[in-house]
Amino acid sequence: MERSCFLLSITFLLVLQLQCSSLGTVGAAQTNITTDQSALLALKSHITSDPHNILVNGSTTTSVCHWVGVTCGARRLRVSVLNLSYMGLFGTIPPPLGNLSFLVELDLRNNSFHGTLPKELSYLRRLKLISFRFNNFMGSIPSWFGSFPKLQTFSLRGNQFSGSIPTTIFNLSTLQVIDLNFNRLSGAIPRKIGNLTMLKWIHLDSNNFNEIPKEIGFLDHVEELYVQYNALKGPVPVVIFNMSSWTTLTLYGNNLSGGLPDNICQLLPSLQHLNLGRNHGSIPKNIGNLTMVKEMGLDYNILTAVAIHPSLTPRFTSTRFGQKVLAMATATYPPPPPYYKLYKDYLQDPKSALEPPSPI
Repeated sequence: MERSCFLLSITFLLVLQLQCSSLGTVGAAQTNITTDQSALLALKSHITSDPHNILVNGSTTTSVCHWVGVTCGARRLRVSVLNLSYMGLFGTIPPPLGNLSFLVELDLRNNSFHGTLPKELSYLRRLKLISFRFNNFMGSIPSWFGSFPKLQTFSLRGNQFSGSIPTTIFNLSTLQVIDLNFNRLSGAIPRKIGNLTMLKWIHLDSNNFNEIPKEIGFLDHVEELYVQYNALKGPVPVVIFNMSSWTTLTLYGNNLSGGLPDNICQLLPSLQHLNLGRNHGSIPKNIGNLTMVKEMGLDYNILTAVAIHPSLTPRFTSTRFGQKVLAMATATYPPPPPYYKLYKDYLQDPKSALEPPSPI
């Protein structure tokens, strides 16, 4: 009898413990999703203009997982994607947004957010994609952008960031896309870019960079390099022409000198887009043997002793040589349009040849 009572007591305690654990789990889940909701309500309160009333359904009476631009993970029911792109929103980013601890993608592109990016965003350690492109942020790029161990895509295109690229960015070992086009960054492209061994796309157009480091040659997977309309000068590092993974190489509108290597066709077998217009130098006679090239721009160059293969132009989808392509070193050409004009032209015509295809 005593044994039966003992076993019954043990069974009762176990059942009670399981019930308490279950209630505790539900409570924790409710707290977590409430945290996400509070973070998004804080963001909504910092948006001063929502011209299309897109965020009108974001309230405590609706599940946060059903709000416009919000996606929740199926397993944890936490906010995993915040995509408010192309909504015409005007406002600032509040620190509580850093409480979205399960966020994987943060996409606020093509809005009018401004002010300071809060350091609390560095808590979002699960992020794989960050896009603040075409907003109105300015000042230095925060060093805490190097705090995301899983980040693959990083885009600040079309803002007014100035200064240099913080070296912490080059600790992001999983980074595949870096897009800083249309800012006001300057100095040399940091040598530590060679640490980003998974990098595929480098987009740095319309800044004021003055040097390409030879360490870029360490990037075995890189496919695209856009450094148009910068302040690059001197010869292009030889290593640039010894990377067989290139599909796109465009250095248009700089002050580069020197020539292309005679064996460029063997060194760049995968090259499809080449644009070296508005520079100085020479072009090898056998450039027409780049059999994969679809587009080539060599317009407004100061070129020496060039002979273009007769089969070159008909084979390409787009070829821009211009009147100066066969000129001697005494030729001159008009200066490239300034930053603001390029930016304005692109906003009016997103398909402009000056603007490479967006990685995100």
